[in-house]
Amino acid sequence: MSRPRATAGPRGPGEFTLIGVAHLPALPAGPRASAGFGPARLRALHDAAVLSEAGFAGIILENFGDSPFTAGTVDPHVAAFVAIVASQIRERHPQLRIGINLLRNDARSALGVAAAAGADFIRVNVHCGAMLTDQGILQGDAHATLRYRRELGADGPGPGRIQIAADILVKHAVPLGPVEAGAMAADTARRGGAEVLIVTGEGTGKPADRERVARVREAVPEASVWLGSGVTTETIRGWSTSAHGAIVGTALHEDGDVALPLSLARATRMRAAVDA
Repeated sequence: MSRPRATAGPRGPGEFTLIGVAHLPALPAGPRASAGFGPARLRALHDAAVLSEAGFAGIILENFGDSPFTAGTVDPHVAAFVAIVASQIRERHPQLRIGINLLRNDARSALGVAAAAGADFIRVNVHCGAMLTDQGILQGDAHATLRYRRELGADGPGPGRIQIAADILVKHAVPLGPVEAGAMAADTARRGGAEVLIVTGEGTGKPADRERVARVREAVPEASVWLGSGVTTETIRGWSTSAHGAIVGTALHEDGDVALPLSLARATRMRAAVDA
């Protein structure tokens, strides 16, 4: 893939990176009824067009509709579908940075999809350590993830590098023992090799704890720190000096309902709030 990739971090001094989420509908063979691959593809392409027109920096694709999620490897058709959609988004919106998150924690498949589709980064919910979740215990495997990225030739310093955006004490989960956010962030970035650190609230749509965000930034000042949940148009300006960016999902959907497509009006208002 010869296309130069932008980095997942901020593009310039003081710039707040906005990444929108394409919550993919339920896919065939999943735990929930699915309308099929066609409607899911059209929905993702619509959401990408909305984010592109609104001036967002990027989009992250998630198999959100396949909940309850597997704790292991996603089915082959899920990875194949996301790779196809990501490739089509890349062709239509070359300026968008594209992220891949295969839920609940399939970093290896996400890397494969990103490499094949020319995506820019992956999100890993548990990259280092272990968390107790509704899927059971999720254990990070930074060793295997970094080795596979190297095998794919996607770990170089220039074009073609796939960055790792890793959650610190991810939402819908609790640690198995006492964990200090700053120490976890330092391990995830410096030992685990993550370039972007994501801080979330307790669940989808719940805001992050400001003190936790501050501890992560203080512990790893060289890393980009993104908010991973609960950001709204009303609150984003207050976050713009506390974090380097945000992954925004719920607040961008029509009526704030993740079952509905992304709203251009909502996305435009959020972009304007940051620019203001």
